[in-house]
Amino acid sequence: MGDSGGLSPTRDTAPGPLPGATGAKGRGPSARTGLVLAAVCLSQLIVALDISVVNVALPAISRDLGFSAGSLAWVVNAYTLVFGGLLLLGGRLADLFGHRRTMIAGLLLFGIASLLGGFAQTPGQLIAARAGQGLAGAVLAPIGLTVIMVTFAEGPARSRAVGTWATVAGSGSALGVLAGGLLTDLLGWRWVMLINVPLIAVALPIAMAAVRDRPTSERPRLDILGAVLGTASMTALVYGVLSTDRHPWGSARTLSVLGLAVLLGLAFTLWERRSSAPLVRLGILRTRTVWLSNVNSLLVGAAMVSGFYLASLYLQDVLRHTPLEAGFAFLPFCFGAIGGSVAGMRLVKTVDRRLLIVGGLLLLAAGMAWFSLADASSTLVGGFFGPSLVASVGMGLSMVTNTYMGTSGVAHHEAGLASGLLNAGRQCGGSIGLAVLATVAAAATRASEGAGAGAREALAAGYGRAFLVTAGLALAAAALTAVALPRLRTTAREA
Repeated sequence: MGDSGGLSPTRDTAPGPLPGATGAKGRGPSARTGLVLAAVCLSQLIVALDISVVNVALPAISRDLGFSAGSLAWVVNAYTLVFGGLLLLGGRLADLFGHRRTMIAGLLLFGIASLLGGFAQTPGQLIAARAGQGLAGAVLAPIGLTVIMVTFAEGPARSRAVGTWATVAGSGSALGVLAGGLLTDLLGWRWVMLINVPLIAVALPIAMAAVRDRPTSERPRLDILGAVLGTASMTALVYGVLSTDRHPWGSARTLSVLGLAVLLGLAFTLWERRSSAPLVRLGILRTRTVWLSNVNSLLVGAAMVSGFYLASLYLQDVLRHTPLEAGFAFLPFCFGAIGGSVAGMRLVKTVDRRLLIVGGLLLLAAGMAWFSLADASSTLVGGFFGPSLVASVGMGLSMVTNTYMGTSGVAHHEAGLASGLLNAGRQCGGSIGLAVLATVAAAATRASEGAGAGAREALAAGYGRAFLVTAGLALAAAALTAVALPRLRTTAREA
C-alpha cells in the first residue's frame, strides 16, 4: 500500500459510493441510506454515552459493590484505557474485514459487556465489563465515519451525514451525564450499564439490514506487528497518564511507563515506514488538513472530556445538586451542541472552513473562560447555563467542520484509518487532558485551602483554574487553525 493510495481532492482518487447510495448530483437519500445513517448514529450514541454515563453514578456504585477509594476510578479508567489503546486497530479492522461484519460484532460485544456489567456483583466483575465495553467502543467508534464515507458520495449528502454523526458525537457525552443522573436516581446505578441493551436491540437489526460491504477482490491483510506496537504504545500512554492519580508525574513509575510509550511509538513509526501493508500509512499525515484536524481533535478532546468531568463535579460538590439535578443541568449544553452542529452542516457548504473552525473554537474558549469565573455562590442560571450554551455552540460548530475537513477526499480503502485517527486523537486528548487538569484543580484547591478558604470555596477555585486551562487549549487550537489552514472556500462540487 504505497503513498499514492492516500488523500486527494479529486474524485478520481476515491472509488464511488456503494450501489444504492446517495449520489453527488443532488439526488435525495434512498431508504437504505437513511437506515445506514440511523445505524451509524445509534452506534455512535452508545459509544458517546458510555464515556460519561457512569460519572454521576460512581458514589452509588461504590456503596453497593464496596469499591475502595483507590479502585473506584478504574470504573472509568478501564473503559478509557482499552478504548484509547485499541482505536487505531479498530478503525483498520473495518477496512480489512468489512463494515457490516465489524459493526455487528461491535454491537454484540457491547451488548454482552453491558449485560455483564449490569449484573456485576464484585468490583472486579464491573471493571472487566467496562473493559469489554471499551473494546467494543474501539471497534464501533471509527466505523461510523467509515460507513458514511463509502455510502454517501462527496458533496452535500456527505456533508449532512457527517454533520449528523458529529452532532451525536458532540452531544452524546452531555446526554450521558443527563442519562446517568436520571437512571441512578430513578432506577439505580445498574441501569447506566443496562441502558445500552435496548439501544443495541434497535441498532443491530438496522445495521444487519442496511449496512453493506464494498465488493473487493483483495484478500484482507492485517499488519500484526504494527497492530501490536501501535496498540501497546497507545495503551502505555493512556495507562501512564491515568495512573498519575496514584503516582505523581515526576515519579519513576510514571516516567518509565511514558518513556516506554515513546519507545514503542518510535518502533511503530519505523515499522510502518517499512511495512508493505501498514496499519497506518504515514503518508496520510502529510496532507495539511488531515494532520491539522487530528491536532484539533486532540486539543478539543482534552478540553471537552475534562470539561464534562469538572462540570459534573462542580454541580454536585460545590453547588450541592443531586445527580438528577446535575443531569438536567446539562440540557442547555445538549441543545447548544445540536444547534451548533446544525449550523455547521449548513454553513460548511458555502463558508470558509477556516472561519467556521476558528469561530467555533473561540466560542468554546469563551464559554470555558466564563466557567472559570464561577464560585461557591454562583447560581445555576448565571454560573452554568450561560457558559454551557456558549461553549456547546462553539463545540458543535467547530467539530462538524473539523470532522468534515479531516475526512474529505480520503480514499475509501482508508476511510477506517482516517476515522480511527480522528477518534484516537480525541480520546487520547481527553485522557491526557483529564489527568493534567485534575492535577491542576487539586493544586489550586490546596492553595486556596492554605489561604484560609472554606471547603466549597477551595473546590470552586480549583475547578475554576482547570476551566481556564481548557479555555487555553481551545485558543491554541484556534490559533493553529488560523495560521496553518489556507483560506479555501468549499467548491461548487462539494456544495
